[in-house]
Order: sequence, then C-alpha cells, then structure tokens
Amino acid sequence: MARRPEELLHLLTRAERLSVRRVQSVLDEFDSSVEAWRVLDLLSDGQGHNMTALAEHAFLPAPSLTKLIDQLVDQNLVFRRVDPVDRRRVLAHLTPRGLERWQLLAREVRADWAESEPLTDEDTKLLGSLLGRLARTLEGDGPPDGRGGVNAGRAERAAGRGR
Repeated sequence: MARRPEELLHLLTRAERLSVRRVQSVLDEFDSSVEAWRVLDLLSDGQGHNMTALAEHAFLPAPSLTKLIDQLVDQNLVFRRVDPVDRRRVLAHLTPRGLERWQLLAREVRADWAESEPLTDEDTKLLGSLLGRLARTLEGDGPPDGRGGVNAGRAERAAGRGR
C-alpha cells in the first residue's frame, strides 16, 4: 500500500536531520559546518563556481553564503576570481589548503559513514536513484505525464498559506 505524502515527508525529514546530525558530529572535530563542507565539496571539482550554484548546493540563502565564503576566504580555504566569461560574476575556487581540508573532511565523513553501515551499496544506489527521481519530479522535470511538478499555481497557493 502506498504511503501518504505526509508520512513520506516525515520519513525524509527525519532521515535528513539524523544524517546531518551524524555528519556534523564528525565535522565538529574539525571546527567545520555541514554547509562549509558542502561548499568545499562542490569546489573540489576544480571548476570554480558562482555564488548561485554554491548557495543551491549548500542549501543557504545568498546573504548566509556570502558570510560563509568570507569566513572560508579568511581561513585561506577559498579564493574568489572574476569569471573570465562573464566579468560581472565572481567564481569561488579552493586554495591548495582548501583542497587538503576538503580531502580530510571527506575521508573522515566517509569513514564514519562506512563504520555505521547505514545502508548496503545496493541500497545506497537504489535510494539515490529514488531520491533523484523524486527531486526531479517535484522540480517539474519529472514524468512526462505532467503530474507531480511544483507549478506556479501550486507554489503561489503554498506561499499564500504561509502568510
């Protein structure tokens, strides 16, 4: 029998919060936040990313991301450069020290996760696939039948309920 949306939302929220709490307990040893770890993770690809991409990846509003990037710059983990393609934008990159920090944090988080063995490799792949499909559907890029996306009308009604 299919679960009700509120049951799934509760399970997703609970799993996310417990996972973040677990990761944060590892990062606390290195005086790092989950959001900083997420920023370092995205920048670890060496491509340089704009503030919008970083904010989305770290799940932070723009002002909070700016403050975090300032802190990471002060710690010599990140540097900013003008985007050579669009000089109006700024790209963030990891410094060599930032890359070392990211590698350390990633290694520690992976080790802690593997130690607890919350899911088998097969379960991890399945869950990743299902969550990816759910996210795409909720963003409106999902099934071609037109059901399930967050359209403008739904978003406006939801925003109106929150007032």
